[in-house]
Amino acid sequence: MTNRPNILLISADQQRADCFGFMGRKIKTPHLDQLAADGTHFTAAITPCVVCQPARASILTGQFCRTHGVHDNGIDLDPAIGSKGFAGALSKAGYDTSFFGKAHFSTYHTFAPTGTPECLKSSTRYSEDWFGPYMGFEHVELMLVGHNWWAPEKPPAGQHYERWYHMDGRGDERTKAMWENAGDTKGAAQVWHSKLPPAYHNSTWTADRAIEWIKHGRDEGKPFCSWVSFPDPHHPFDAPEPWSRLHDPDEVDLPEHRTRDFENRPWWHEAVVTNEPAGPKENAEIRKAYSRIPTQTDEQLREIIANTYGQIALIDHNVGRILIALEELGIADNTIVIYISDHGDWLGDHGLILKGPMHYEGLLNVPLIVRGPGVPSGKSVDQPVSTIDLGATFCDYADCDPLLTQHGESLRPLIEGQADRDFAYNEWELLPTRTGVPLSLRTVRTQSHKMTVDTISGAGELYDLVADPQEMKNIFDDPAAADVRSRLEAFMSMRPNDMQGSKVQVGMA
Repeated sequence: MTNRPNILLISADQQRADCFGFMGRKIKTPHLDQLAADGTHFTAAITPCVVCQPARASILTGQFCRTHGVHDNGIDLDPAIGSKGFAGALSKAGYDTSFFGKAHFSTYHTFAPTGTPECLKSSTRYSEDWFGPYMGFEHVELMLVGHNWWAPEKPPAGQHYERWYHMDGRGDERTKAMWENAGDTKGAAQVWHSKLPPAYHNSTWTADRAIEWIKHGRDEGKPFCSWVSFPDPHHPFDAPEPWSRLHDPDEVDLPEHRTRDFENRPWWHEAVVTNEPAGPKENAEIRKAYSRIPTQTDEQLREIIANTYGQIALIDHNVGRILIALEELGIADNTIVIYISDHGDWLGDHGLILKGPMHYEGLLNVPLIVRGPGVPSGKSVDQPVSTIDLGATFCDYADCDPLLTQHGESLRPLIEGQADRDFAYNEWELLPTRTGVPLSLRTVRTQSHKMTVDTISGAGELYDLVADPQEMKNIFDDPAAADVRSRLEAFMSMRPNDMQGSKVQVGMA
């Protein structure tokens, strides 16, 4: 390929696939709406795992979590594997590669120092002039955690964002403002109107650093591949003013079914919100406080959704700034831009918020928008795909070979209308730190159905997404659905048998 395209991957953290204006929700996302109009939108894209670390490792490596080893949060990706992901492959093929924002390939909160640049207890070992390489990316500018339940680390701990945040000695002042609630949020869980000036917000910083590198930091003699990773709209829901005020809570759209309904669901649906998490007491208490949001009233749920919309709108604004930079440099026409999220959020569906082992569509289905040379505009692809397909896709467009066995397949034939897909696959090997007992989940998503099975207990759930889009009727044990179940089980059995086995948890899952 004589004129290989630039590749710009932009990701959010915990954004549902339907949280866009063009998808009909009452959210203001003009830049992302335009990106979808100018490109191809995959409506049935799923995450390869519904929690951060496994999903991100799978996006990077193109492998499922039981193969690359990061089968739950709190497990580090082996750098020997990570460095051979799509970034390493494109670097070897002559691309200038970079990463900005939240990586989460390694664990932040660990039991002991692990030596990785993302480990809070090890970050002091990295000097101010360290900018990589890391996991195959030649240039990196990282933030650690990125979710404002925790204050940005003070130097010499932390990484690039944290040093910048504290650069003038006023970091504590900013953190105080960040944690202040500037308005009534009706007692909604983990919601406040942050007083942190948006210029200091990590979404703004992520875009700032990416734009600076694209304009002045890269080798203009090479094509580039950059991953720009925003840490929102992850909880806590703390969009800064005025973004937190952009959507009136009284006007946001609520889920149709927002009551917890454990009847006729697999046993783990109830266990994950009631069982005592295993592990050290401190970690168990953090899990219950941070990752288990209790039932909210409709008024409180409106506050959560409105603030989430504000977080996404701030990301949308910064995506617009990045896209303008491409235009200003005259490289937009030769840059493939991809917008994704690592996983979604229940956001009130079935009375649930955040994420866990209930693979409802709000959590499993993720954004996937592609714009660029040769990509049709205004096109929707409704066949099931996964963000695990991105590595193979990037190598296809870059005309290079992957360095690892790929479980994903290039999306390019689907974009160009030359292929079909039967199903997409998801897996998660849960440690007892969530439910008190282990779970071994496999999920298959077709255009019409979705099935999740726990291979330990044999329990499962199966939904007809055409007849039952709200996933109200579990037909897993329905004799009338036996043929569908058999077909999905056959798809599930096609997963490559190259597992590495369970890995050691180095920190909080």
